[in-house]
Amino acid sequence: MTAVNSAPPTSGSPSTPGLHVLMVSDVYFPRVNGVSTSIQTFRAALAKLGIQVTLVVPDYPDREIGGDEWRVIRVPSRAVPGDPEDRLMSPSTLYHLDRALAGTTFDLVHVQTPFAAHYASLRLARQRGLPCLATYHTHFEEYLSHYIPLLPRTWLRTAARTLARQQCNALAAVVVPSAPMLDTLRDYGVSVPLQVIPTGLPESQFARGDGMRFCVRHGISPRRRVVLFVGRAAHEKNIDFLLSMLARARATDPELLLVVAADGPALADLRSRATALGLEGHVLFVGYLDRNTELRDCYAAAEVFVFASQTETQGLVLLEALASGLPVLAIAALGTRSIVDPGRGAVAAATTPDAFAQQLIDLLGNPQRLAELAAEGLRFAHEWGADRPAQQLASLYGSLVARRASLGPQQGEATQRIETRAIKAEGTP
Repeated sequence: MTAVNSAPPTSGSPSTPGLHVLMVSDVYFPRVNGVSTSIQTFRAALAKLGIQVTLVVPDYPDREIGGDEWRVIRVPSRAVPGDPEDRLMSPSTLYHLDRALAGTTFDLVHVQTPFAAHYASLRLARQRGLPCLATYHTHFEEYLSHYIPLLPRTWLRTAARTLARQQCNALAAVVVPSAPMLDTLRDYGVSVPLQVIPTGLPESQFARGDGMRFCVRHGISPRRRVVLFVGRAAHEKNIDFLLSMLARARATDPELLLVVAADGPALADLRSRATALGLEGHVLFVGYLDRNTELRDCYAAAEVFVFASQTETQGLVLLEALASGLPVLAIAALGTRSIVDPGRGAVAAATTPDAFAQQLIDLLGNPQRLAELAAEGLRFAHEWGADRPAQQLASLYGSLVARRASLGPQQGEATQRIETRAIKAEGTP
């Protein structure tokens, strides 16, 4: 396990740290996804409030040494069978995490993923008598069937709900990114306090890229209309729907181009599907792009951001598109319902490829409407700055620490025994 970087924080960080939080996650950069982005955004915003965050995450074989590794502990990991992106942290290292962190004190533990990190976090919190909370980032019940196709869908959904309920109820509190996700967990039977705290946007997200530079780099004619998807190339993202939609939209605009800035387990299937639909030359797969350079240019090169996933707990990528001045056409489902609404730069899309395609063609044919949506979206995105969510999370941290401190020794021991039984009942991976 790599040691905590002991270098001083970047300039502008407070000299008095205040609370010290241990965050544990099964994923982090260079693995690109919403969880990694959320962790990075909150850590930076919490630092401005004087809250110090130490992060325990997997090491990756392709990770560049150096960079922003301030208070990041990398745990040895191995590949997950059948998953080229994710890593399984060393169980023995996680089991002895308290020993590895000896000499470092924390005020609470914040777990970001429900796999090995969840159980390691609960164990360490129990050992140290600390409150433990989690952020519920992912709506698993909606897409487990894509990854475990041999089991009945109803069984998988029931299992996902049961596990989510057990895991959440073993915690002191759960953060959810949107109100619809809060309602979902309540329906599961989660009884611990739930608080809606979305991931915000750092100021750097509003920097405008160079669309022409992106087009030149990728050989895209300036006469072509470009629409964009950014995210993970995974089955639950419903990118196959976008390909079917594009095949229909091309009947009106034969030169329409869909750029897919994504990578992941479904990429090979998506390429094959695009070929089967006759979309060669009309879908450009560019993989993951650097968020601070080429991805900004990619956003600037497009005219509409298209999104068909119905499993998002928040839909952070929609906000990123809006912050880039890009109108959004997206299916309003679960977490994205908090974003896709009139006056916010986003249009609620139909759930059939034909109707979605017609909406896209109508938007592309109305430059004035596109300009109005771009202006609306930019104003709306500015309401999602990272500082306010960080303040909400800091307040939650403070209340959990105060509550734990208010419990007398006997109550504290009783609470620990309850949490211990909950962990044993759930088992460990």
